[in-house]
Amino acid sequence: MAITQTPFGTTPSGQSVTQYTMTNRSGASVSLIDYGGIVTNIIVPDRDGRLADVALGFDTLEPYLRDHGCMGDTVGRYGNRIGKGRFTLDGVTYQLALNNGENHLHGGFAGFSKKMWTVTPVEGEGQDSLRLHTVSPDGEENYPGTLAATVTYTWDESCNLIIRYEATTDKPTLCNMTNHTYFNLAGHDHGTIRDHFLLIDADVVTPVDAGLIPTGAYAPVADTPFDLRDGLLLGEGLDQTPSNPQMAIAGGYDHNFVLRSGEAMALAACLWHEETGRVMEVITDQPAVQLYTACQTHFSGGKSGASYEPYSGLCLETQHCPDSPNNPQFPGTTVLRPGEKYDTTTIYAFRVEA
Repeated sequence: MAITQTPFGTTPSGQSVTQYTMTNRSGASVSLIDYGGIVTNIIVPDRDGRLADVALGFDTLEPYLRDHGCMGDTVGRYGNRIGKGRFTLDGVTYQLALNNGENHLHGGFAGFSKKMWTVTPVEGEGQDSLRLHTVSPDGEENYPGTLAATVTYTWDESCNLIIRYEATTDKPTLCNMTNHTYFNLAGHDHGTIRDHFLLIDADVVTPVDAGLIPTGAYAPVADTPFDLRDGLLLGEGLDQTPSNPQMAIAGGYDHNFVLRSGEAMALAACLWHEETGRVMEVITDQPAVQLYTACQTHFSGGKSGASYEPYSGLCLETQHCPDSPNNPQFPGTTVLRPGEKYDTTTIYAFRVEA
């Protein structure tokens, strides 16, 4: 395998951005940039061996410097939303940045997707890795504690994209990292994921209010368009948006599924596209996954001039439940303390079916 590096522009502050590409023997590859730890390209074969880029994104740095829907981002300190940007930890109440209406989203205005990461390429037999490192200082976005974070992206000969998130802190804090790539297995410029089938191994979702903050309840998926346990054509599910109150709030799917497997490493979701034969399995030790069907996406000037509109891709963000600090009944904890290590892995496994 091989890792190549190419220039990818310069930030407004004069920092040079580099794109790193890991390529396996079949020619399949994953590219990311050190700005934001953003995954820019995932190129994988279809059943006939034809390669296509299945990750939405941009060819140049400039679109990533402005609002880009978190496309491809490495997200932290806290992926997803915290209601009213407020949480209490060890008797102290913290007020975070409000960057999503009255709520806190994806780490705030200066989240991990705005950072320059230090990247260490690691070439190996049968797999290559890119080890990204950053330090979030005490008080950044009003989070307590200095958080040292390392995210390792590994790409192997079997087209497994393995993402390992690690972090330590010097004060009690929150940590809930994820990746926000938008996938379309027919190709980034296919225009829709309505012709994709999706399975998510979850019996319940966490319903949301008008601000997309969990109400604190669990809602069974049975007899709803959220029942993806046996796989569902996404077009059939999205057609129920007007009649389903939860989907109407979001304009489609923007919901957190609580996984049957809990925090055991297991298959969380499977996405497949019948025409191309491409399949993507999501394997994780996280207790939940957020499905987002690009409900609010309107971006022109995508790769090769593509236009990305609603339902042009989808995200499967492995995570703890949104607003977990304010909902102790949700599984697991996002609290990280000194002497502990945040350590979690998600695999996006690309396959083909005959």
